[in-house]
Amino acid sequence: MIVNQRSITTLRIITDLLLVTLSFFLAASFAQSLDILFSRDILFVLLILLNFLWIITGIVIKLYDAFSNRPFAYHLINLFKMIIVQVVFSIMFIFFIKEDLFTRNFIIGYSLILVFSVIIKEGALRKIISLLREQGRGVRELAIIGANEIGFSFKELILTNPNYGFKFIGFITLSNDEDSNQPNSLGKITELENLIKQNGIRDIVVALPLAEYKLLDEIIRTCDKNAVTTYIIPDYFKFLSEKFKINLFGSFPIITVRNNPLEEIQWRFVKHTFDLLFTAIIFILVLSWLLPIIAVMIKITSKGPVFFIQDRIGKFNEKFRCYKFRTMTINEKAGNKFIPVTKDDQRVTKIGRILRITSLDELPQFINVLLGDMSIVGPRPHAIAYDNSYADVVDEIRLRHRVKPGITGWAQIHGLRGDVFDFQENVKRTRERIQHDIWYIENWRFWLDIQIIFETVWQIASGRNKGN
Repeated sequence: MIVNQRSITTLRIITDLLLVTLSFFLAASFAQSLDILFSRDILFVLLILLNFLWIITGIVIKLYDAFSNRPFAYHLINLFKMIIVQVVFSIMFIFFIKEDLFTRNFIIGYSLILVFSVIIKEGALRKIISLLREQGRGVRELAIIGANEIGFSFKELILTNPNYGFKFIGFITLSNDEDSNQPNSLGKITELENLIKQNGIRDIVVALPLAEYKLLDEIIRTCDKNAVTTYIIPDYFKFLSEKFKINLFGSFPIITVRNNPLEEIQWRFVKHTFDLLFTAIIFILVLSWLLPIIAVMIKITSKGPVFFIQDRIGKFNEKFRCYKFRTMTINEKAGNKFIPVTKDDQRVTKIGRILRITSLDELPQFINVLLGDMSIVGPRPHAIAYDNSYADVVDEIRLRHRVKPGITGWAQIHGLRGDVFDFQENVKRTRERIQHDIWYIENWRFWLDIQIIFETVWQIASGRNKGN
């Protein structure tokens, strides 16, 4: 709902396409000459395709979304992605048509001119918009109906983001609002039409609690009558994640509270195929000789089986047998009670401590990947006792069961490993882990898995990611 957002987006697209074209001609003049360029009609096909590709890529990576409320660094990252796509496509096109003059120098010149010109343009545009907002140009008067927690939060958002183009002028309170006498109160909702006329209100944000939604019809009717733009913040928005979706189901608008890219069959296929290929390579290159060595070391240093096999919770709350190297002494008295493993735990064997510090005790879980119970990357699988212990205090704990558990995950590379004996501290750590797991599920993409794998390997090699 940023003021003039569509106009700003249109301006950005037009100027970007002009810069793509200008960069193309400048690079061509530096590489050879414009006369030679005009003699090669096929290169103008490349120019047209680069313009179309810029628009398509910009839509896909959402370059033109939320321009005013995202950090400039965020836009820089997206811009570099756009440039990479442009360069790769140019190389492929020139190779395909067997162009022999406009080659390396042309592509390097085009990419450098384009990246610098677009960055300068983006920075200048943000500065111009900011200055115009500070001078009161393109700014609209906004009132909020509902002096409650949601209304106060939205007010702070408007005040801290002047680039949105709104000037907060006050609250329109309900008859039962506790804060109806506060300094920012314009008056009560029963006076809505007069308040709109007296204060020149052009935009109203409705932040009603569910119990007051009966007032919505009259509010919208009054706003429409006075040509006021109305925005509604649903009271249930606190339940929505950042990745919620709104779709039409027939003629009904349906809100999907939490997004899950891995519900799409094509992405599940990509992830599963990668899991199998990666696991096969690991077995051939590493596990074929490392597993027997570790097994022998465990067997000769302590009594008990080589593997620790435990029921854990997988996708859709289904139980599966999770394989790990045994790192602790056998404790038959423990039963199904959850006892966290902490630093300097006396139950951990000497070889087990090494395995846990290096995360080598997790290697047998590649067997679970082959069996289809786990993935390379995903939320770590909880033991049943652990899940039961914290299910009542961490409401979202079972949201992580919408995908297969993983050998490593987003929470693990952020240092959220291990437990302590203090229950409340464990609750805090568990909440943090769950939030990281949910973020991973809702923001999954193939390259995120690759990033997590590389980060895991780097942390283990550098000693930064140690288990208890």
